[in-house]
Amino acid sequence: MKRLNPKTVPEGQSELFAVWRHHVIFTDSVFVLTDAEPMHRDHAAVEQVFADLEDSALAHLPSGKFTANAAWLTLAATAYNLTRAAGHLASVFHAHARTGTIRRHLINVPARIARPGRRIVLHLPERWRWAEDFTDLWAAVGHRMVT
Repeated sequence: MKRLNPKTVPEGQSELFAVWRHHVIFTDSVFVLTDAEPMHRDHAAVEQVFADLEDSALAHLPSGKFTANAAWLTLAATAYNLTRAAGHLASVFHAHARTGTIRRHLINVPARIARPGRRIVLHLPERWRWAEDFTDLWAAVGHRMVT
């Protein structure tokens, strides 16, 4: 990989190759390096999912009961998948955001609910940064947002 910012090299500690960065991969797989390296990167993506889950619902495990842990894990996985899907429907930014960010921006909404004429109207704050993404999410799931 090419170095993006050569100024990040500490003073007096030069690089082996100034143009390219090299990463060491130790593996005991039977695959050649060109096949093993993408698998290594896929594993890193899975680790990010685990970190995201541990930062939210899995932080409350373990319970003293196996059945409670199993139920909580099922609910955590369901909530994770639904939150990620909502992020993809809302915007490009939220498609790549962690679930905590999606919860803060799109789920914990600072709105006031009103019911004039048997309709539900959400009064969103003026100049709320995520209002457009929020209404795009509602439009994507087939609802017309009245704000």
